[in-house]
Amino acid sequence: MKQRKKEIRFVICIQNEGCEDLELGKIYQVLPDESAANEDYLRVIDESGEDYLYPGNYFIPIALPQAAERAVLALSKSKAPA
Repeated sequence: MKQRKKEIRFVICIQNEGCEDLELGKIYQVLPDESAANEDYLRVIDESGEDYLYPGNYFIPIALPQAAERAVLALSKSKAPA
């Protein structure tokens, strides 16, 4: 049986009050974090290239076509700190 590929999730930022590492209208990748989700937070890779917890209501989930998903992931990897 094939192992199911881990689903990559994306969100769009709609609020950034008190969070200078988030840009309004920008697409961010969400990392799985069940305990954070239970507290209504999301673990997001922000502008620093690191993952942090942010309030879930700062984002709206979105579905991207595969080509757009690959492009967003490639761009985020090219900006990641060494």
